Amino acid sequence: MEIHSDVQGMRLALELAARGMFTTTPNPRVGCVIVKDDRLIGAGYTQPAGQAHAEVQAMNDAVAKGFDVAGATAYVTLEPCSHFGRTPPCADALIRSRVARVVVAIADPNPLVAGQGIAKLEAAGIQVTRGVLEDEAREMNIGFFSRMQRSRPWVRMKTAASLDGMTALHNGESQWITGDEARADGHRWRARACAVLTGIGTVIEDDPQLTVRAIDTPRQPRRIVIDSRLQISPHARVLEGGGTWIVAAQSQPEKEEMLHDAGHEVILLPNADGKVELPALMQELGKRQINEVHVEAGFKLNGSLIREGCVDELLVYLAPSLLGDAQRMFNLPALESLEQKKSLAFHDVKQIGADLRILARFT
Repeated sequence: MEIHSDVQGMRLALELAARGMFTTTPNPRVGCVIVKDDRLIGAGYTQPAGQAHAEVQAMNDAVAKGFDVAGATAYVTLEPCSHFGRTPPCADALIRSRVARVVVAIADPNPLVAGQGIAKLEAAGIQVTRGVLEDEAREMNIGFFSRMQRSRPWVRMKTAASLDGMTALHNGESQWITGDEARADGHRWRARACAVLTGIGTVIEDDPQLTVRAIDTPRQPRRIVIDSRLQISPHARVLEGGGTWIVAAQSQPEKEEMLHDAGHEVILLPNADGKVELPALMQELGKRQINEVHVEAGFKLNGSLIREGCVDELLVYLAPSLLGDAQRMFNLPALESLEQKKSLAFHDVKQIGADLRILARFT
């Protein structure tokens, strides 16, 4: 394959980065291609945590094919790391390989890197070009950037509704408002997240598993239940397989011990009203290296998360139907003035099967 421009090279690197969409957490999704004399000689993407990063993968690929990477150009979707973590610095590996040029889409927001990788490359005499497809590279790792820059994950709230904004009948019936294609698409978004979050109301009413089932995935996201009074049943399906985090506001030592013995963890984060302190939860998840949170909850918790400023974007699937007077998407207070409205910007709108998918971000 021939590569004739920086944009073409970086676009291919981004396509490779997307192959790690479900697997690299808590590390960023990074792709790398090596080009020499306009010819693609090596390609790779970051492997699961503790394994090779994209740059090493690409260089190893080139060598395995019999190519010498000296004098080549490396296209990397994120600044090569400059520190020792679970793996050695990628900047050092590029320097040892004697590449002539490195094209970087965007600087690494990790304070342990933050320009130091680029500086190390330039100090070694390697030409560095930055900012090629920068916006696309940031989108690829929007959760990683959020955690590094805001100390909290990127929170995406998913909901499915009729065209008049209703998510279920008053008797709770909601399966299925949207079609098979939309539900499978929703599972793809669920799969890319580090964690799926819901509330105890949804657990009691629907008993969801909150696992990825509609698509193949090598990793299941962490499941988190907000349960202020620790009402969760030990038989709830969200507890199957262990590893669920239950966030409570009231301590119940015996139940906490029972949940712990079953492989779960209870996190106590009370606020003054005896409920879970939601902003503090987001900070806690950031400390636990959670990059992206996918919320699938009822209208009450949805409303609380929005009111507390904990939601970054809405993932809404609208079905071409009308339900009339029914349960709505969000429990938000009535406004006295339009100036009090919460504004969003449409980031992406696409038809999925018979339904409409809207990705809207709070401004």
